This record gives sequence, C-alpha cells and structure tokens, in this order.
Amino acid sequence: TEAQKEANLSALNIIKMILVDIYDMAGWWSLVVALQVVFISSYYVYSRNKSRKYVSSSNGQLVDWDPAPLVEQDIEVEEPPLIDDKVLNVGATSFLGLDKDESVVNSALECMDKYGVGSCGPRAFYGTIDVHLSLEERLASFLEVEETCVYSYGFSAISSAIPAYVKRADIIFADENVWFAIQKGIQASRSTVRYFKHNDMTDLERQLSEAAKKKELNPRRRAFIIAEGIYYNTGEMCPLRQLVKLARQYKLRIMLDESLTIGVVGKHGRGITELLDIPRDEIDLIMCSLEHSFATAAISALDIIQQRPHIIHELNEISNKMNKALSKLKHFTFRGDALSPIKHIYLTRDLTVQLKQTYLCNITRYCLEKGIAMTTAAYLRDDEANCPEPSIRLAASRKLTDEHVQQIIDLLDEAFEAVGPQPDMVAV
Repeated sequence: TEAQKEANLSALNIIKMILVDIYDMAGWWSLVVALQVVFISSYYVYSRNKSRKYVSSSNGQLVDWDPAPLVEQDIEVEEPPLIDDKVLNVGATSFLGLDKDESVVNSALECMDKYGVGSCGPRAFYGTIDVHLSLEERLASFLEVEETCVYSYGFSAISSAIPAYVKRADIIFADENVWFAIQKGIQASRSTVRYFKHNDMTDLERQLSEAAKKKELNPRRRAFIIAEGIYYNTGEMCPLRQLVKLARQYKLRIMLDESLTIGVVGKHGRGITELLDIPRDEIDLIMCSLEHSFATAAISALDIIQQRPHIIHELNEISNKMNKALSKLKHFTFRGDALSPIKHIYLTRDLTVQLKQTYLCNITRYCLEKGIAMTTAAYLRDDEANCPEPSIRLAASRKLTDEHVQQIIDLLDEAFEAVGPQPDMVAV
C-alpha cells in the first residue's frame, strides 16, 4: 500500500542519515562495520519471519479447539462447619489468647480507622508505613538482634527468606519434618538438599561426615542447616544445642524457624535460644510467623508480653498439664514436647492413611457437636517431602483450665468409641 511504501522510504532515509553521520565522524572503516551490522540484522529478521508458519483462522482444528479449564470443575470441597454456639476452641493457635484481649482488639480497630483495610499485599507494591518500621525496631530490640524485616504474611516470609540467602550452588541439610513453608523455600532456592531423620543428630552427623568426604562441604560452597524451634508437624522441640555444635564443627550456617517458640518459651518469651541460653549470634537467620502468640496484632501483643511475662509461664504450665493428661488416652498416642503448645494425636489402630484420615475427621466432627472444636492436620500429600501420619492437632492456650483439659481427654475417648474404627478393622 501507499502507506507502507512511505513508511519504508522513511526508514531508508533514516538509515541513510545515520550512515552519513557515521562516515563524517569516523571514516570508511566505521561505515563498513555499520553496514555489516545492518545487513546481518536485516537478514536475521527476514529469516525469522520467513520460517514462521501461520494457520488460517478458518482452519477447522483451530475453530474447534477448546482449552482445558485452569481449575477442574468436578473437584469436591468439603464445606467448613458453621458454629452458632460457644465452643471450647483447641484448634486455633492463639496460644496466649491475645486475639480476644480487649486492648489488642481496640488497637486493631484504631489501626483500621487510621490506615484502612488492604489486601495484605507485599510492601514493595503497597508501600511501607510508620507502623512497619516501628514494629521492626521493637522486634529487633525484643529479640536482641541487629535488625528484623516484617512481611505481610508469615508463610511468604519463611518461603521467600530461604531462597533470598540460599542459592543454586549451595547445599541444605533440613529436618525431614519441616513444615510446608520451609519446604517451598527450599524448593525455590534450587539448591542441593539433604533431609536428615527427625531430630536425629546421629543421622545428621553421618550425612555431614559423608558430605565432607565427598568434598560437598568446601569453602567455595555455602552450607546451611534448616530446623524449627518446635516443629509444627510433630510438636517436638529441636535439640538446638547439638545442632549448634555440629554447625560449628562442619562450618554450617543455621536458619531457624521460631514461629512456635517466640512468645511461647523462654523467661521473657524470646524463644528457644533464651530457653536453652544459646547466644543469638549462633543462629544466622531467625524466621517467625506472628499469627500465633502475637495474634497478628504484633505491636499490641508485644506490649502485653513485655509488660506481663508471667503469661508465658502460664502457657508452659498448661502445655505440661496437657501432656500428662494425653498420656492417659485409651485409644490414641500423641507427640509433643512438654513445653510445646502443639500436640498431635494419632490412632493406634493399623489402618490405611485414607481410613485414618476419615476416622479422625469423624472424631473431630463428633467433638464439635459436643462443644469442643479441634482440627485434623491437613497436608498436600503429593507435594510434601515427607508427609506425616494423619493426626488431630491440638493447640494449648494459657486460658485453658484443668477442667477443660480433662474434658478434652474424656471427649476424645468417647468420640473414638462412638465413631472410631471397630475392633476387627485392620489395614487392607
């Protein structure tokens, strides 16, 4: 068309002007080089366009093509239960009960009035405001560390902090029962990973020794140990002293998730390092979610923890009492450290994973109908590095009484006898 011809002439005139300028400024040699560049670029563009094979819009296959849906339409999702009456909640992980504290609730309302409600997106998109910086300073002072960095979401903080420090050329030694956020962080780092048996320092030392012999541990390659203060998937406490000793011996860095220990253990609630009197500088990176003891309202919750440190002791007492009571269960076993507010309850019967999950769900529904809310632990079984056994996850709270603890134990055994597996049922 005439328009295309004019455009081509215009482009040729521009190229001509550029070549003349090159000749005037740098001479023949530069002009020859420039012409070569123009020729090669033009030939590449021409060859690329020529090799493309276009399909006519009237092609039958193209017209009839029906793309697959992004999400399967026949997925069955169980509706969450609706609770109209008051129940005893041992499913939520607000260990200190600060989510119901009047001062924390009022502080959250005042914050909403001042800053509004957003989609809780990353600060890089939605901006950093004064309370972000204030919280970071307060947390750094409370934890006695140099600096802290606050994320909008605990899961993303952990899953993105790991690949921010660990790269493809590095190697990670991680406990096989680390929770899903850590697993996603390890996966995103694309580094070499070795999983050692849960809390088994002998197995970890064996793997470190083998790695050293194979030259996998060397000054040109960074090595990390990743663990949790209290493991979300087991409720068991990390043997941190032995971990630090091995890290020193083999020159590894330690990344520690203290989501279930900060605000839970230690004289002032500073976590497992305070509990075991381990210097903070022995841990290279501490990660933590503020959704548990801090009830997401972090500054107000931190004020209460610092002003009333005795609430940490109250939580520890209840956790210990719950351990003693759980040991008397007739039809279940359990896992969980005496100081851990997280307890996992398991069926003793030898059944398939699917049957165990089904019966545990039946038991939790029965308990809810009787006035106690608890939850089964949920896992993406195809994506977990080492998927735990089906369990009921209980969360202790400092507001539980001795009577509450006994009610939980009695109701679990009652629920098993009412809706649990029959005595003659075995795995197939």
